[in-house]
Amino acid sequence: MSEFGLLPDGWLDTQLGQIVDYGKTAKKTLEDVESETWILELEDIEKDSSKLLKKVNASERPFKSTKNAFKKGDVLYGKLRPYLNKVIIAEYDGVCTTEIIPIDSKPFCSNSYLFYWLKGSKFLHYVDEVSYGVNMPRLGTKDGNAAPFRLAPLAEQKVIADKLDELLAQVESTKARLDAIPAILKSFRQSVLAAAVSGKLTEEWRGENEVTCANEEHLDIKYEIPEEYKNIVRPEEWIVTSIGNIATFQQGMQIAKSTRYTEPGNNRLPILRIGSYTTKFSKDVDYVELGEDSLIAEPSDIILTRTGETRGRVLTGFKGVFHNNTFRINFNQSVIKREFLIISLNERSAQNYILEVSGRSAQPDLTHKRFGPCPISLPPLSEQTKIVRRVEDLFAFADKVEAQVNEAQTRVNNLTQSILAKAFRGELTAEWRAANPELISGENSAAALLERIKVEREKLKPVKKTRAKKAKA
Repeated sequence: MSEFGLLPDGWLDTQLGQIVDYGKTAKKTLEDVESETWILELEDIEKDSSKLLKKVNASERPFKSTKNAFKKGDVLYGKLRPYLNKVIIAEYDGVCTTEIIPIDSKPFCSNSYLFYWLKGSKFLHYVDEVSYGVNMPRLGTKDGNAAPFRLAPLAEQKVIADKLDELLAQVESTKARLDAIPAILKSFRQSVLAAAVSGKLTEEWRGENEVTCANEEHLDIKYEIPEEYKNIVRPEEWIVTSIGNIATFQQGMQIAKSTRYTEPGNNRLPILRIGSYTTKFSKDVDYVELGEDSLIAEPSDIILTRTGETRGRVLTGFKGVFHNNTFRINFNQSVIKREFLIISLNERSAQNYILEVSGRSAQPDLTHKRFGPCPISLPPLSEQTKIVRRVEDLFAFADKVEAQVNEAQTRVNNLTQSILAKAFRGELTAEWRAANPELISGENSAAALLERIKVEREKLKPVKKTRAKKAKA
C-alpha cells in the first residue's frame, strides 16, 4: 500500500522528474517558425475537458516573446493556474506560450498514460499544495520534477490508456447530451410561453367551455398597435391591444452612490437595479436608507429593466427601492392578471419588441413612450387563469427535469475522476494482468523500466569537460 492507495504488482511510485525533465524546453522566436506554424495559448484549451477550442497559426497570431517548441504527440501541460486542468496531447508540431510545458516521455512511457496521470486527482491535489503565487499560481520546475508519478509496466500503460480513451469518450458523449438539455428546456419554456399568448395552449379548453369575450370597455386607449403587428392572429374571444392601454409606467428614482450601503440595516432596503440582477435578484446588492420620497416596490409588483443589455428583464417577488434604470408597471387588474402579464412580458415576441424599440446603440433606453405601443394579447380573465395554471404545471415539469439533469451532470463530472482513480489503482487492468503476468514482472516490471530510464537519461547528459593539469615545472 502506498500513499496513493493500493499499488498493483509490478508497479512503482516515483517522481515525475525521474521519468522526464519537467520544465526543460526548446525555445523559438517568430523568425524560427513558418507562417502556418501552430501557435498555442492557454486560452485555446478548455478547462478540465482538454478540448482544443481553436487552432491559430503564426500569420494570425504573431508573437514577440519566445515560445516553447513542441512536437506532435507531446503532452502539453498548462502550468499557470493548474487547477484549471488544461492538458492536451499535441496533434501537430508547433510552439506555445511558456506557461505551457511540453513533455515527451517516449519511448519508455506512454504519453497518453502520462496525459491521464496529469489530469487525475492525485496529481491535481499535489499541484494545489505546492503551486506558488496567490493570484496567478504556477507549478514551478522544482516542484514539477518532485511531483508524484505512478509508473506501470510499459505494456500495461498502453492498455490503461486505451481503456481510458474508450471509457472517457463515453463519459464525454454522455456529458455532451446532458449539456444540450438546458438549451432544449429553454426552447421548451419559450414554446410554452408562445403557446400561452397565442391561444394554442388552451385551444382544446375553449372548445369544451363557454368563454365570454374579453371586455374592451376597461381599456384606456392611448396607444395604437404598430402597423406591422396589426395582423396578429388570436382567438376571436381575445383582444389584441397595446400594453400602454392597460398599464401605466412609473420610473424609479435616482440614488446617488454616496447614499448607498453595502450592508442591510433597520431602515434600509435593497436597491432594485440592473447591476443587482439578471433574471433573478442577486445577494450582492447595495442598500439605501428609506426616506419620504423613496419609491418602494412590493413583492407583488412587476419591475421592468429599461436600459443596458438586460433591458426588458422582469423582476418580481422582492421588496426594495427601484432604481431609475427600471420602472414599475401599474396594470389594470380588471383586464389582466398579474401572472399572465408576467408570462406576456417574458415571451419572445415581447422581448424582441423591447430590444428593437429601445435601440441597439451602446446605451439602449426603453422609454415609456417607446414601450407603450408594445402589443399584448388579452384573453378573458377565466382563460387567463387557465393559461397561468398550465404554464406553471409545464414549467414545474421543466424545472424537475432541469434538477435531474443538474444532478446527473454532477455525477458525470465526478465519474471522470473516479475512472481515472480506478485506472491508477490497476482496477481497469486487473484481468489483463492476470492473463499476462510475464508482461508486468522481471525485465518488464516498472522497477526494471525505471532503471532503464535512468541509464538512458544518464547517457543523454552532456559530458563535462575537464582541464588537464599543468605539468609541474
